[in-house]
Order: sequence, then C-alpha cells, then structure tokens
Amino acid sequence: MRTDVSHLREQIAALEPIDEREHVSKEATLERLTWSDDPFDETRNDHHLTASAFVLSSRGVILHLHRRLHIWVQPGGHVDAGEGPLEAALRETAEETGLQVCHTDPPTLLHVDVHPGPRGHTHYDLRYVVLARPLDPSPPAGESPDVHWYNFEDARGRCEPTMVAALTKLELASPQWRMRD
Repeated sequence: MRTDVSHLREQIAALEPIDEREHVSKEATLERLTWSDDPFDETRNDHHLTASAFVLSSRGVILHLHRRLHIWVQPGGHVDAGEGPLEAALRETAEETGLQVCHTDPPTLLHVDVHPGPRGHTHYDLRYVVLARPLDPSPPAGESPDVHWYNFEDARGRCEPTMVAALTKLELASPQWRMRD
C-alpha cells in the first residue's frame, strides 16, 4: 500500500539531522515530495524515493556488502509498485539478509540520505529502524553472502564513509528500542 505523501512529509520534517549531509538530504527529499508524479516510481523519473533498514538486535547492527556497488551498507532498495516504503524496507531486508524483521512500534524513520543510484538515477533513501532476532543472516542465492552483525564501532569502521554519521545517530537512539531475543 502506498504511503500518504503528506504523512511522509511530516515524518521527514520532524527529523533532527545529525550532520550537514542529512540536513541537505532532508531538504532535498521534502522538495522531491512536492513534485506532481509518484515519488517512488523509478520508471517514470530518475529521481525517486527508496527505502532501507537499519537492522538491530542484541548482536548489534547488520551490514552487507552490496553485490553491485561493493560497499558495506544497510539492506534496502526500490519501492515496488503497490507497496509503501515501510513494506519495502521489510521486503528488501528479508531478500538481502534472509532475516525476518519487524518495525519498531511505532515505525521509526531515523534518517534520510540523497545519493547517486545506478543508471544516472538519484535515490532519496528513507532509512527505517527495524528489529530482528539475533540469528545468523542467511541470504538467498543471488544475493551477497557477505552479511554480518557488527557492534557500532566496528560498523562505522566497515561501512561506506557517508554512513558513519547515520550509524552514530542510530547508536544514540538505539537504547529506546527493546531488542528481540
């Protein structure tokens, strides 16, 4: 089910950016939501919203080696037709890690980031917090086998450099969520 754009605008407007990159991304994403087209449709516009998930458990946070970009990032990707970003974050996480996850209650949009995507596209990434049991990831065939739990310090040392501030923001906020066993 597609997300109500006005509600999404409110969620993004309420974010407290951790750094200048997120501030610029927040403003750009809010601007993107003023366009008259479907902001999630990657086929009609090369500027579209995507959804990703910071997966938390008592074991830390998940990062995976992106199979095409060869960088360590959180699971995520395009929002499919007929789904909203909340559903896309869960689906992409299951597809890329093999883990079943759930949103925090209520769902938490923690961070936004605008970055280049493939084929000259621009991605406006909505980054949600999701919870998982502390199980070993088991990505299916065709996905990157390099999916691991990291403590925050190690995750910041491993991740794509533009994610360091987002992981710091996640670590600062993480005590408010009950981790799943």
